[in-house]
Amino acid sequence: MELRRYLAEALGTFVLALVVWLSVGLAMPFSTPIIAALTVGIFVYTIGGLSGCHLNPAVTIGLLSINKITPRDAVAYIIAQFCGSFAALAFGTMIYADEVRVGYENTFSVGVAEALGAFLLVFGICSVVYKRVHPAAAGLVIGSSLLLGIYVAASVGNAVLNPAVALAIGSFGAMYILGPIVGGVGGAWAYTALFHDKVS
Repeated sequence: MELRRYLAEALGTFVLALVVWLSVGLAMPFSTPIIAALTVGIFVYTIGGLSGCHLNPAVTIGLLSINKITPRDAVAYIIAQFCGSFAALAFGTMIYADEVRVGYENTFSVGVAEALGAFLLVFGICSVVYKRVHPAAAGLVIGSSLLLGIYVAASVGNAVLNPAVALAIGSFGAMYILGPIVGGVGGAWAYTALFHDKVS
């Protein structure tokens, strides 16, 4: 059962990183924020019941900070997510004989934007984790939270909100790692503070 959960995280992150890679690198019919939100929403419905559909180290660390995942599983999830991201990078480069590199700036404003975007994403995810949202709406809420987070973060930087995806598209800078993690933890704690007396 544990292995299947880890494989689900690797597969989901692979698909998410690949569609973002394709959207950034090729002329695709949908914008990158929309295709990323749709992909995450779909995977919430398909693998959410198995792994929780984190697909993002910042989400995993945020949920770890409120005790919604064990440290052991969190480490395994993050490894699986980066394995999926590496696979997406390798697959995309092999098929299209090119490497997508969007570049990045390691500025404080980028870190704040990434943190704010991830805050909104994980805040929305926590509404599902704490069962404040009907299960039928889980994918819609999480996908919309990602879309909103990307929209806000895009005002300054690349709006990746996901260190694993950042690796795949060549945006793996300090602010694209630390920003989402700080924001993810902040979103998890803010939701918990609003709706629960203590982290449980």
